[in-house]
Amino acid sequence: MPDSRRAPTTTAPRSEDTNAYPTLDEAVSRDEAERIAKLFKALADPTRVQLLGLLRARPGGECGYDLTGPLGISQPSVSYHVKILHEAGLVTRERRGSWVFYRICEDRLADIRRAAGPASPDTDS
Repeated sequence: MPDSRRAPTTTAPRSEDTNAYPTLDEAVSRDEAERIAKLFKALADPTRVQLLGLLRARPGGECGYDLTGPLGISQPSVSYHVKILHEAGLVTRERRGSWVFYRICEDRLADIRRAAGPASPDTDS
């Protein structure tokens, strides 16, 4: 008698075409998957997502001190979150005198868009 607590299993549709599904190497290499995962991990916190939103609105960069007000968090908290974004390559930093300015790295955002985007142009979002 089957166990009713188990979830039903599904199988992928079979096709006569052996190339119906990409191989793992065609989909994404292991190195690329690890790099993309690091980006997603950096975005796994709402404060960091908000920081990216603020920085996107300021293409010339923003002083770390000026990010405390809009987010309602302390300077050490801003520094911590921006450090994680920087280590993931999502933001760059530039020292101007005694201040540090942060700017979004559009190339990394493009990587996220490619990884999370539709599988084909005719896929609805």
